[in-house]
Amino acid sequence: MGRKKERYTDRELASFKRLIEKKIEKAQAQLELLRSSYMNDGNNGTDDTAPTFKAFEEGSETMSKEANTQLAIRQEKFIRDLKNAILRIENKTYGICRVTGKLINKERLKLVPHATLSIEAKNMQK
Repeated sequence: MGRKKERYTDRELASFKRLIEKKIEKAQAQLELLRSSYMNDGNNGTDDTAPTFKAFEEGSETMSKEANTQLAIRQEKFIRDLKNAILRIENKTYGICRVTGKLINKERLKLVPHATLSIEAKNMQK
C-alpha cells in the first residue's frame, strides 16, 4: 500500500519555484525582444535604398507585425500563468489538480510548470 501524498514538500516547492522564476526571466526577455521588433519595424535605415523591394516587402512586414503581436500576447499570458504558479507555491496549493484534487505528476510539472490539471483531468475534458 503506497501512502498518498497530499502536497509537495517545501523543498520540492522551492525547486519548482526556482524553475518557474528562470522561466519567467526567459519569457520576459523574449517578450521584450518581440516588443522591440514590432516597435522598430521599418526603421532599419535601408528603406530609401530599395523602393521597389520595399513595396514587395510591405505585405510580409504587416504579416510579421501581426504575428509578433500575437506572439507577444501569448507570451504575456504565459508569464501571467507562471506568476500564478508562484502564488500557488506560496499558498502551498501548487501541483494539486484542480479537478481531481490529486497531485500532478512531477515530470508533467517540469515540462509545464504552470499546469493546474493532471493528465487524467485533461483527458476528461476532451
